[in-house]
Amino acid sequence: MTGIDPHQLFIGHRLDADGALTIDPADLTTHGVIVGMTGSGKTGLGIDLLEEALLQGIPCLVIDPKGDMGNLLLTFPELRPQDFRPWIEEAAAARDGLTPDELAAKTAQTWRDGLARSGIGPDRIARLRDAAGFTIYTPGSTAGVPLDLIGSLKAPTSADDIEALRDEVEGFTAGLLGLVGLEADPLSSPEHILIANLVERSWSAGQDLDLATLLQQIQDPPMRKLGVLELDTFYPPKDRAALALKLNGLLASPAFAAWNQGRALDIEALLRADGRPQAAIVSVAHLSEAERMFVVTMILSKMVTWTRRQSGTGELRALIYMDEVFGYVPPTAAPPAKKPILTLLKQARAHGVGMVLSTQNPVDLDYKAISNAGTWLIGRLQTERDKARL
Repeated sequence: MTGIDPHQLFIGHRLDADGALTIDPADLTTHGVIVGMTGSGKTGLGIDLLEEALLQGIPCLVIDPKGDMGNLLLTFPELRPQDFRPWIEEAAAARDGLTPDELAAKTAQTWRDGLARSGIGPDRIARLRDAAGFTIYTPGSTAGVPLDLIGSLKAPTSADDIEALRDEVEGFTAGLLGLVGLEADPLSSPEHILIANLVERSWSAGQDLDLATLLQQIQDPPMRKLGVLELDTFYPPKDRAALALKLNGLLASPAFAAWNQGRALDIEALLRADGRPQAAIVSVAHLSEAERMFVVTMILSKMVTWTRRQSGTGELRALIYMDEVFGYVPPTAAPPAKKPILTLLKQARAHGVGMVLSTQNPVDLDYKAISNAGTWLIGRLQTERDKARL
């Protein structure tokens, strides 16, 4: 790839002038937004950005609500037909009047020619595979690498940072209650206030929790008062028992067993392993809406805590990418994931952590999120309203 600065993120060639179109990695510390209708190439562009970041040694945390970002693992340095053959659908080959082997050979040649026109050769693909590790995590499932989100509610290592700890407690509590269908207000809901106090009490003391212990403490809390009121007045025993029964349903469900399996949720380990940057792809496409919200909230709350422990820098230290962010940071509601997303957009820059959000429609995003994005990548928009809003 001659003529391209090796320290820039190469995302393509200009159509209106000669030369490559690149982005300075440091620009993404002020975050980015990818906007465009379905089919306009948002996911492909996101994969391009992530590949370029990984080539430069920048680890990436990828939240994947649709299940498309696993394509990051489909890198074939030799671009041989047999590399593509497992991904060829026989029905697609038949529609083209070809055998699957013939379509695999045609696909391999198409990729080889297309990459060559952009100046990308097999050596660059090989460098990408060698530069980083790629893992697809599937919380709540053993289809990929399971991720244990609640089997052990490990106390944060930075428990002395009260603000970070409370943000993490709030995210966990809201997500957990969401799993049992409770939309709880952190300031007025007895369920949220009790669980948040129990978790903060343990974590502040450096004590780990598990869900079974938490359920026991809900029924028999280790405190007499919440605020100035007696505990039994603020949240009567029969109501606490009802909450414990709801949460016990999670533990009792066979489908919930996978949530207690797999690797611990450790951001440092997700981002770096074996001396290499990692592409940690957290796929949530298989989960229900409530489960997706819980996973995203937990992971990004942990990411906030990790970010605050990092020293200041103007360089891009890590990149968070979220594909199809619709519903997670809306302008007119406050789902549990919204707070950690806004916190990262407001505070992560000082620590060298960038976030890129992808969405079909600019009205999907709260203006507070939009105002913190310094890099915009805009695809096709069909409606005049969308264009005007943009």
